[in-house]
Amino acid sequence: MASKKPTRREFIKTSATLASGVAVGAASKSASGQLEGPESFTLGSDEMVAYGERSQFVNSVRIAHGGRPSPDQFGLDFHIATPLQDQMGIIAPSSLHYVGTTRGSFTPEIDPEKHRLMIHGMVDNPLVFTMEELKRLPSVTRMHFIECAGNRANSRHVTVQETHGMTSNALWTGVLLSTLLEEAGVQDGAKWIVAEGVEEVKGASSIPLSKAMEDCIVCYGMNGEPVRPQQGFPLRLMVPGFEGILNVKWLRRIKLTDEFYMTYNDYGHLRQDDDDAALSMQIGPKSVITYPSGGQQLEGPGFYEVRGLAWSGGGRVSRVEVTTDGGETWFDADIRGEAQPMAHTAFSFNWTWDGEPCELQSRCIDELGSIQPTREQAQQFWNPEPGQRARLKGQDNSIQPWRIDGDGSVHNAIS
Repeated sequence: MASKKPTRREFIKTSATLASGVAVGAASKSASGQLEGPESFTLGSDEMVAYGERSQFVNSVRIAHGGRPSPDQFGLDFHIATPLQDQMGIIAPSSLHYVGTTRGSFTPEIDPEKHRLMIHGMVDNPLVFTMEELKRLPSVTRMHFIECAGNRANSRHVTVQETHGMTSNALWTGVLLSTLLEEAGVQDGAKWIVAEGVEEVKGASSIPLSKAMEDCIVCYGMNGEPVRPQQGFPLRLMVPGFEGILNVKWLRRIKLTDEFYMTYNDYGHLRQDDDDAALSMQIGPKSVITYPSGGQQLEGPGFYEVRGLAWSGGGRVSRVEVTTDGGETWFDADIRGEAQPMAHTAFSFNWTWDGEPCELQSRCIDELGSIQPTREQAQQFWNPEPGQRARLKGQDNSIQPWRIDGDGSVHNAIS
């Protein structure tokens, strides 16, 4: 059997043994019998004092994603994937948060004192806000994930950064969009908002007014600091649980309308048809095991804590299940912390590997009762066109399998 869930007594005994081994190896004595400390110790530079930097021994970085370098030969930014395999906890550091664009663009440098947000269209009182005026209004801070539609796994991907690196979770601070719309006065008949950002290729997204009034946030803060330029400084729209491209960066204009606009962003992403909209706009439920995952190496048989992330655009993660035998049997994983709506949720599973080849998978069940599908179940949404290879319609939230070989190496098990 490749799977054995250890008892609490076995787990404590194993942990104590490991801890004692670490304690013995952590300190050494010199010939004089004194404990030896670090070879050198420095207080750091002015840069360390002013802003801070990570240890020289930490080398986790983002990578270009989608088969195109970033920046490309023209200096344009494209998809940049976050290193989920190295993430600790559920918050992605601002400097490692994924970056997504379907257009390829230079990141604009915007003076916040000159930036304005206009709200117009089907409103009683068109409004223009400065950044200072927005920051004077009641604010909220909420944790939400963003995920790009390009976050889809295939057999060519090796690591979890390649299969799932186009999603990140952060703390977002700003003003509820409903506060601004209520101030402007929404007219009868308005059904959609069109949100536009400052970009070389003007991007805009059509979003149902009902969603805009429910939980959307006009954000100026991210993880306790101003939103970073790659994430839309000084202002971005947060549309919790919806496809990443709808979370408009460098937000400058919101227009209320009575009809759907087929904008550049919406083409190929969002349609008026209810079934298509349900597939295209809302993410998940979804999960992925980050350890052990593709490209990693297990040292040998024994105890391991399987770790991963789960999320759903339909609300909170209710349960996560893990299988170590390719889906034959499933076990409940432990939810780490309290699950938040439309946010990454950490899970873990205590597992003893017997050294035999096996396959690990996870699946998410959200508070609506929706269950993450297998790739076979997701096949019903594959719709190949004549002369075209099959493409998944809507979001790819299918289960990601990882194969562990007898030598402990971990591989993408998508066939």
